[in-house]
Formats: sequence, structure tokens, C-alpha cells
Amino acid sequence: MSTTPTVVVLDYGSGNVRSAVRALERVGADVVLTAGERQALAADGLFVPGVGNFHACLRGLRAVDGPRIIDVRLAGSRPVLGICVGMQAMFEGSAEPTAGARVPGLDQWPGTVEHLPADVVPHMGWSTVQAPPGTTLFAGVEDERFYFVHSYGVREWTLEPEGSFAAVAPKVTWADHGGPFVAAVENGPLSATQFHPEKSGDAGLHLLENWVRTLTR
Repeated sequence: MSTTPTVVVLDYGSGNVRSAVRALERVGADVVLTAGERQALAADGLFVPGVGNFHACLRGLRAVDGPRIIDVRLAGSRPVLGICVGMQAMFEGSAEPTAGARVPGLDQWPGTVEHLPADVVPHMGWSTVQAPPGTTLFAGVEDERFYFVHSYGVREWTLEPEGSFAAVAPKVTWADHGGPFVAAVENGPLSATQFHPEKSGDAGLHLLENWVRTLTR
């Protein structure tokens, strides 16, 4: 039996995702780019990309039944990794303007995506992050820089810590651009990064490899 983990990159029209497919293949995953429900549910890992406007991305996700696919996977403790707007989608909503009706987020985590209070936006380029102790995603790359392209982010983390209702406290990684914002979250089977690991060179590949390795445990 093959021990190569399978990863579905969810294809919902979020933009060019070929770099994500290639990066995941480089770190040892068997990757399929598809919106197919059966494949997305059966894969060892689900990678949720995201480029552009929050509300447009959420409409795309809903068009392929993405919210239900993600819910079903998480209910079964099946790993999901969201990237950039794919991370923002996991929160309650966004203040980002939209030409159409506002679309709520997936509400996996409390919080609203807000405009970064920096003199220069978008935040575009390489930034260091502050990873928490015990991180799995950043193991071995805690002090490296990662590539960001965004004007909006989550500036507060309000999910109750360990000792309230959470059996294990989520691990939250922070970065700064005009003030602190959430750069990554590790919360049981659901992980996400605001930056693009597939565009972050060797450090990004190492992070993706860390995630892929968890899929065969």
C-alpha cells in the first residue's frame, strides 16, 4: 500500500493555483486539482487557496459546495489547510468592499477580516512571523520570512483559550504591518496561513512539508 499522502487543491476559480500544486508535489504529496466532492472528501488533506476579493472567493466556494465539504472534513478530523483568502474565509466575515452583496465567511473561527492600518497597503513582500511554542507548521522555520500579498487581515484573536471549552488551545502565529495581525492558525485539523507558502521559497516548502507529514499520522 502506498504511503504517499493525497492532497486535493480545491478548484473553485480563485486564480492561478498551479504553483500550489507544484509545491505540494515537491514535498511528497500526490496532488489533484479538482472541485469534485468525492475526491475532496476522500483525500488525506484538503488545500483551500484564495486570491482576490473575500466576497468573490466565498461565492466561488459556495458554488462548489466548499463550505459543506470543509465542514464534513473537519467533523471527521480530516485536515484542511487554507491559504491567504482561503484563511480569511474561515472567519465570520470581512469588511472588504464588494461590488455585489456581502457574503459571510465560513465561521469556523470568530473574528472579522479588516483593512490593515498601515501607511502602505497592500502588504506585499517578505516578513518574519512570531510562531508560538509547540508549533507543527513552523517547526524548523520559526525564524524565517514568508511572502505576503494582502490588504486585509484578522487583527484580533478571540477564540477562548485552553481551559474554557477548548481541549487544546489553538496555536496562533502573528506578523506585523501597521500593527499585529494573524499570520497563521493551527487548530486541530484546521490550519491556515495568511501568507503564500507556495511562493515563500525553501521556508514555504518546509512548512508545506511539515503539514503533508501530518497527513499520514
